[in-house]
Amino acid sequence: MKELKGSQKKFLRGLAHNLNPAAFIGQKGITEILLKEIDMALKATELIKVKFNDYKEKDIKNSLTEEIAKATGSHIAGMVGHVLILYRQNTDVEKQLIRLP
Repeated sequence: MKELKGSQKKFLRGLAHNLNPAAFIGQKGITEILLKEIDMALKATELIKVKFNDYKEKDIKNSLTEEIAKATGSHIAGMVGHVLILYRQNTDVEKQLIRLP
């Protein structure tokens, strides 16, 4: 899938508003277990939130965000405060839950 457009990111942020975080990033940072957890959540629902508990500096959060997106093959739909919103379209057309505008 190609990069998300601004209107698509806005649409996804709206859908994610009522979601609870699927993963939390703490002191240990990005681990294999965390990446597997994020990957499984993306397979199940396509759109998830990830909360940063211990990282409050914007530069660190941005670098971790890029690393997570690259490792999971997902797109960054947005970052609201300390919460990251990730989207990855399901490869099986019949199992796709979200239709982007």
